[in-house]
Amino acid sequence: MMTPTASAAGRRQSWISMLSIPLFVLTILTCGGAAAQAAEPGKDAAAGGLPRILVLATGGTIAGQADPRATGAYKSGQITGEQLMQSVPGLDKLAKINAEQISSIGSQDMNDKVWFALARRIQDAFDKNEADGIIITHGTDTLEETAFFLDNVVRGDKPVVIVGSMRPATAVSADGPGNLYEAVQVAADPRSRGRGVMAVLNDKIQGARSVTKTNTTSIETFSSANDGPVGYVDTAGGIRFMAQAPGFKRATYRLPAGEQLPRVAIVYSHANMDAVPIEDAISHGAKGIVLAGVGDGNTSKSALDALEAAAKKGIIVVRSSRVRSGFVTRNVEVDDDKNGFVVSEDLNPQKARVLTQLLIAGGVTAPAELQKAFTATW
Repeated sequence: MMTPTASAAGRRQSWISMLSIPLFVLTILTCGGAAAQAAEPGKDAAAGGLPRILVLATGGTIAGQADPRATGAYKSGQITGEQLMQSVPGLDKLAKINAEQISSIGSQDMNDKVWFALARRIQDAFDKNEADGIIITHGTDTLEETAFFLDNVVRGDKPVVIVGSMRPATAVSADGPGNLYEAVQVAADPRSRGRGVMAVLNDKIQGARSVTKTNTTSIETFSSANDGPVGYVDTAGGIRFMAQAPGFKRATYRLPAGEQLPRVAIVYSHANMDAVPIEDAISHGAKGIVLAGVGDGNTSKSALDALEAAAKKGIIVVRSSRVRSGFVTRNVEVDDDKNGFVVSEDLNPQKARVLTQLLIAGGVTAPAELQKAFTATW
């Protein structure tokens, strides 16, 4: 996300903000646009001519508008999903698009309720054959977690594409319109089937398991350090997938009956670490603890001792790493078998937390079974 810079004066800032509104935003305000066309439920793409794409908007920077408090400042989630789609020329030639608003929040406020609403709406649309593909507009801060969550709960082989932007809709050189156009290209392409949830930003297609945000402000922020992009896309050259879609069916997990996942805490390891963060997580009712460990998912002796004690109480302990890339391996630096720990494989702490929540919600709590589940998602 962009860091605001202090403004010299309010009047000057207002002038700058007005200048920063590009043509496509003016289109939102003035165009009656037919880019977002309602799809007819129950008819497939072949019968209707163009593929039917359902856009589920959640807010985020991609729907942000300028705020006069500082140069480059903005408020997330101010523009509707329908307005966003109407602002991008040429979408009506790619697909029949229907937009629905799920929430209007910055993704720092993403929560279980919105996740469940997204998962249920996507599944319902697929089960009733309302859409040939789904696009989710989303803020970038927690985009990877939403993508991974949906990848593990949505059933079916139709494409689900999550898209955002690093610059708000009112910014000079906003990246949202290009990302949206490319997201529609990917969601409408038959070759996207069977690839799970994908993130499309900055001309790259990234898989939900590996994609992560790596820079606070650059539009070149999302990458997949361990396995690279699934493919590439551009408005002129089309889509280039780097491999065939996998032939196996991915495991999915059922949503719990309520609107909330079990409480799982992430504990960040650092030099001179003690047991206090772990004890605090336990005192607040954590059913699981994910260690964002140093190196190969390691931490200090006092912290490891506290984690071992937590595991003996039945609290799930998963070792992940604060390091950007690589795998966490069992029984190398830490005796996982003895301590009853699970290792996250290549999943970063935030994604390891999501999978741990789903597993606990599904009644999977034995370390051996948990480890199988972490390995199986690779």
